[in-house]
Amino acid sequence: MSASRSTSGKNITFHLPRRSLMIAGIAFGVGIALFLVVWLSSRNDEFYKAGPAATPQQVAEIEPLPEPLPAAAGSSDMPDAKAPPAGEDSPQLVETAPPAPPAAAPAPVAEAAPAAAAAGDRPQPIAEQSPPPSYPPAALRRGDSGSVVVRVDVDATGYPSNVTIIQRSGSRDLDRASAEAVRRWRFHPAQSNGQPVPGSIEVPFDFKPQ
Repeated sequence: MSASRSTSGKNITFHLPRRSLMIAGIAFGVGIALFLVVWLSSRNDEFYKAGPAATPQQVAEIEPLPEPLPAAAGSSDMPDAKAPPAGEDSPQLVETAPPAPPAAAPAPVAEAAPAAAAAGDRPQPIAEQSPPPSYPPAALRRGDSGSVVVRVDVDATGYPSNVTIIQRSGSRDLDRASAEAVRRWRFHPAQSNGQPVPGSIEVPFDFKPQ
């Protein structure tokens, strides 16, 4: 392709190659396409653009919602709660202590047979310091039983000075238990003219297994 131009009576001719015209056409087409893409993108941004945020003054002008009205009677299917009568006490939790375990059966002990009332010239055992003998376990397992009579010599201070078995039960364990128990007893000594004197007393025991 050629172009001619006249300057000062001279003709100047420019020759443009075809390849340059093709490149220029392609560049023009690409520019048009880019323009369309940018134009469409700008339209989409404007379509999804959020509106301006509300100012604090506009937020303050918004009126609050009215408070809900109190529920009228019968508006609900649930029955109304009623207070308990004045004379009726509300139920209370009562804590009860667990029952006490049954007490173990006491082991059988020998019973002191009642002695004849002695005169003032005989010593008398002190109740708080004269416990009966314990039933020997071996004799209890065998089922031994019987009566034992112990003679006790008591000095003027109330202490046993000599213990003698004058009636045996037939069980050596029962006889020994009776003598050992009486040796630990304390007595009111015998009296003579208002003065404590030595004396003696016979103490019977009955052993009966339960």
